[in-house]
Amino acid sequence: MSREAPPPPGEEAAPEGAGGGEGGDGGGDGCYLALCARPVHFEKANPVNCVFFDEANKQVFAVRSGGATGVVVKGLEDRNSISFRMEDKGEVKCIKFSLGNKILAVQRTSKSVDFLNFIPDSPQIEYTQECKMKNANILGFCWTSSTEIVFITDQGIEFYQVLPEKRSLKLLKNQSINVNWYMYCPESSVILLSTTVLGNVLQPFYFKSGTMSKLSKFEIELPVAPKSSKLSLSERDIAMATIYGQLYVLYLRHHSRTSNSTGAEVVLYHLPREGPCKKTHILKLNRTGKFALNVVDNLVVVHHQDTETSVIFDIKLRGDFDGSTTIHQFVLPPRSIQPYQVPVAVPASVTSQSPVPCKLYSSSWIVFQPDIIISASEGYLWNLQVKLEPVVKLLLDKGRLMDFLLQRKECKMVILAVCSQMLSEPERGSLSVIATVFDKLNHEYKKYLEAEQSYTMVVEAGQSRSNPLLKRPVRTQAVIDQSDMYTHVLSVFTEKKEAPHKFTIAVLMEYIRSLNQFQIAVQHYLYELVIKTLVQHNLFYTLHQFLQYHVLSDSKPLACLLLSLESIYPPAHQLSLDMLKRLSTANDEIVEVLLSKHQVLAALRFIRDSLSKEISDYGETQVSHQVSTVKNTSPSSNKYLENKLL
Repeated sequence: MSREAPPPPGEEAAPEGAGGGEGGDGGGDGCYLALCARPVHFEKANPVNCVFFDEANKQVFAVRSGGATGVVVKGLEDRNSISFRMEDKGEVKCIKFSLGNKILAVQRTSKSVDFLNFIPDSPQIEYTQECKMKNANILGFCWTSSTEIVFITDQGIEFYQVLPEKRSLKLLKNQSINVNWYMYCPESSVILLSTTVLGNVLQPFYFKSGTMSKLSKFEIELPVAPKSSKLSLSERDIAMATIYGQLYVLYLRHHSRTSNSTGAEVVLYHLPREGPCKKTHILKLNRTGKFALNVVDNLVVVHHQDTETSVIFDIKLRGDFDGSTTIHQFVLPPRSIQPYQVPVAVPASVTSQSPVPCKLYSSSWIVFQPDIIISASEGYLWNLQVKLEPVVKLLLDKGRLMDFLLQRKECKMVILAVCSQMLSEPERGSLSVIATVFDKLNHEYKKYLEAEQSYTMVVEAGQSRSNPLLKRPVRTQAVIDQSDMYTHVLSVFTEKKEAPHKFTIAVLMEYIRSLNQFQIAVQHYLYELVIKTLVQHNLFYTLHQFLQYHVLSDSKPLACLLLSLESIYPPAHQLSLDMLKRLSTANDEIVEVLLSKHQVLAALRFIRDSLSKEISDYGETQVSHQVSTVKNTSPSSNKYLENKLL
């Protein structure tokens, strides 16, 4: 692993577990990071076989003998490997497919890049493009689309369109600037150039649809003022990644700028499309040594080779704000990546061979953004993944745990499991904690409902055609609705009957309170669950009060449930009728209830009264309409009409 720095003068490296956590966990328990179960396996690097990684297509190239004896391309997204041969024209410095794998680009010299079409019925003839700037050396190249490519030289960048049919390239734009090194973020199509003698002035460029835009340059604050004019910022200490939809430049600063802090830190610079780049977050590592960075599920993961542990940071969680930046400590104690075993290559005559443990945090590991780890010596490429189940046991503050889980992609079932656990022994929480969790869930639920409502209103108003960028809100797993809570948590909780009935009812009412607080219409089945729970414990007086003071909202399904309770609680019959009358849309149901009780006269009186009310309402409307009409047609008689009719 890369990104190494010695401890500060007069200081030893931090001991294992420094920073408030334990050291590496020998087993899988408590490990919240894991390598993916299905890695990409490729021929390991050796003197004959060179290995390259394309960060845009997430592909590994195994190039044997300069391509003369074969090139094998394997990717995480497309598991079908691509194999071909190339003429050996010298050492391959860089090799990448265009987006879509239609054009291959190969750099063999510092002056030019060769191209080869992989289009059906296209002749396999190479064509070459030299860099335009005289005396410039090509540092590398990046594909920004299926037919657009950028050359980065030590004197600037050159933006080309590839014309595969003509087997030539067209220069779209170029920019002269002294370049020390570069970095590319394919998710945002931004290339970052290191400029100036010290290398700490970074110039970003954004590419889209044949255009190149120069973004605001910015300066990285070095930990100490350099004593000599030489390159002080290395590309191994910089990473670019999209976190919560925003592009950040991550700077691994091995020594803090403050004298009272001895450990390394990661400084995050927010890089917007418009406006200046600003330092927004500092992640405190509280240790020194060799580090590597990944970004997984919007979490910044920092690997520490010396202790063979990793820590995670979530910039959405609350930190200490100093007026300009937010300072974060790691969310969980340091833990090792979950132990991983790799199969052993054996002769076909051997039927089985036990897999061997993979050497984690190996010096041969190479880390790419956002979540790629490659072991060139073992021939494996992995995605790094976050495991949420161990987090539940390590993050005991339920409010902070919910804040963390609600930002993760695969969070729904883990959140529902946490809700079930906090309602049951031995992890039963207090009502205040339960209320906090319910409020956090319903806050996310309400945000989604409002977004969905806004989208529906725009579509119904016919404005969606004028706004092609309008998209329906995505329902993430963080949206835990009433059906989810009822099915997976509350109904199961009431059926267990292990908690005191007062606590059970309090939990149900707390969830309903939270829904009302966020102005979310409560579904009738939640009220039914409350009524059934009250009836099971013969709490009819409480039920009567809930209905009398409208704690339980009126609905036809609820009224029908009350009718079914008449045999065990006779007043439920009248409570049901009262509820149906208040609804004003259940006249037929009321008549049916009265007739089922053979109360024919009562049914007839109800029909008469309801008809009289309808006629009265209709008449008043007609009189009001007539008065309004007369007033509008004869303004001079307004005063006379008001005296006679009003």
